[in-house]
Amino acid sequence: MSTASPAASAGRTAWARNLAAPIRGFLHAETGGALVLVAAAFAAIAWANVSESSYVEVWETKLSLSLGGHELSADLREWINSGLMTLFFLVVGLEAKRELDLGELRERSRLAVPVLCSLGGMVAAGAVYLAINAGGDGAHGWGAAVSTDTALALGVLTLMTRGRGIRMRVFLLTMVVIDDLVALLIIAIAYTEKVSLVPLLIAIGLFGVLIALRWAGSWRGPVAVLVGIGIWLAMFESGVDAIIAGLAIGLITSAYPPGRDDLERSTELARSFREQPTPELAYSASASLTSAISANERMQYRLHPWTSRVIVPLFALANAGIHLDGRLISDAVTSPITWGIVVAFLAGKPLGIMVAAWIGSRRALGGAPLTITWPAIFGVGASAGIGFTVSLLVATLAFDGQLLEEAKIGVIATAVISPALVWVAIQIMTRLPDEVRARQLGSTADAIVDLSEDVEPGRDHIRGNVDAPVTLVEYGDYECPYCADAAPTIRALHERLGDDMRYVFRHLPLTDVHPNAQMASEAAECAGAQGSFWEMHDRLMTPGTGLGIADLYRHANEIGLDLERFSDDLRRRRFGPRVAEDVQSADASGVSGTPTFFVNGRRHYGVYDVETLTRAIKSAARAAARTSAAAAP
Repeated sequence: MSTASPAASAGRTAWARNLAAPIRGFLHAETGGALVLVAAAFAAIAWANVSESSYVEVWETKLSLSLGGHELSADLREWINSGLMTLFFLVVGLEAKRELDLGELRERSRLAVPVLCSLGGMVAAGAVYLAINAGGDGAHGWGAAVSTDTALALGVLTLMTRGRGIRMRVFLLTMVVIDDLVALLIIAIAYTEKVSLVPLLIAIGLFGVLIALRWAGSWRGPVAVLVGIGIWLAMFESGVDAIIAGLAIGLITSAYPPGRDDLERSTELARSFREQPTPELAYSASASLTSAISANERMQYRLHPWTSRVIVPLFALANAGIHLDGRLISDAVTSPITWGIVVAFLAGKPLGIMVAAWIGSRRALGGAPLTITWPAIFGVGASAGIGFTVSLLVATLAFDGQLLEEAKIGVIATAVISPALVWVAIQIMTRLPDEVRARQLGSTADAIVDLSEDVEPGRDHIRGNVDAPVTLVEYGDYECPYCADAAPTIRALHERLGDDMRYVFRHLPLTDVHPNAQMASEAAECAGAQGSFWEMHDRLMTPGTGLGIADLYRHANEIGLDLERFSDDLRRRRFGPRVAEDVQSADASGVSGTPTFFVNGRRHYGVYDVETLTRAIKSAARAAARTSAAAAP
């Protein structure tokens, strides 16, 4: 797949090297971003208490852009809140769309419960806040008590689950995306004082142009950027908060796996450029390589590190500064605004989520099975009780002066207290008896299987216990250096896991970059016809062993094959159709690079070292055991 050395890959697939595994990469970045966000919030509070005047002066500095008779003018805080934060919501929308196109939510029936939970949590939180502030000065700020902070919520849940609980985080991610979308609608409806109709109509028209650009040619990228900027400018001029544009654009940007045809075309163009390095071929090769990866993942790759580690922390630095003194703390302790936000997030939101999940999972009401257990729902609800980014955003729109300071204290308090509730939820989950956990897991929806063709013992090459609870499938290429690099890992897994794992190898010769791969795969099948597939497989996976025709005959001779039969099968290409079947199943499973692994039908993303794969396999084994226990009478 690449000219880079296998060692440099550190056991990562081509996908993982160039685009971090989508959902796991997103959540990993959110975890790191959450830590930076917390540091920025503490820095803002320290700055405001050391020199309140300089803190205020810096963020209220005016910055204007003018062109002819048109001028955009706002202070630095507003440029961050309405400008840079648009990119944050763009990334949230992109990840939601990726999950809808490729992830857990590609089965639309799984979308209903988290959407209902998001709405239930927001309604309950808003009701609690209004109950506490009914008839008071703070009633108008109810929007500050309904929206979860995406970065902190996902970061806390990831840290508390120690990188596990991927379904919990996908469920939470779906909730917070809906949460953000509704929160932005609340901002547009409840906290927009004056709307200019003409710019708003222009923004809507440009959004239609952006949708139409998906059917344009290779020039659509630069044009889409210009149209996106135009949408933001029109929204800014309309009086509606321009950050809505980011989430909307993200939600229409499709995600898809790179197709083999696209990759082969890119390889051919790159080879042509190597032979004839002209500007035209350079542009064509570059454009082809870029278009092979979906715009959704390209944008995430470029923007996500900036939004999670720069833009959101910068937002916190500009908005979280509070000058703490005895009078403010005393007022906050008795403030219905502060208490309204705290109780809404820490009690109203989790309760609303639990009730909505119960309603959404009732079969009598046409509900669908939950994808996570009830203790996990509680953990997700507790995580959703962290209000920061959008809460501060709404608070700055709804309040000023003393009331704003009291609201900020309430928002920051949720970020301190909620993680403790998440910790309690995780402790409850881990201490449940095995039979209770098995029963709960048995009632959840089955995992979506990514592998299109089930393993068939009569057809597939299986190494290990045929009845093992976990199946590891690899799509590989004998000429791929990364496959050879992974081979010792597979052997180490067998030694470590024994009868708990069976290993299946399927062929995916990348003929556009590896000229000997196809013949090597057919040679392995020729050996398999004589009962020696794995002996030939191990030799072909050994680096430097040679894959030319003469080398294949030498391998056949050294493992004791009938050379006449081997030669006849190889010359007639008798097993070409068998290899083609594996290639077709790889295409159907969305596999375009090697090595690609599946654990019990679920695609394994990211690194494939012994420890990582061992954890994945043991997790799959536990899930299989619980499912069997739940199904037992």
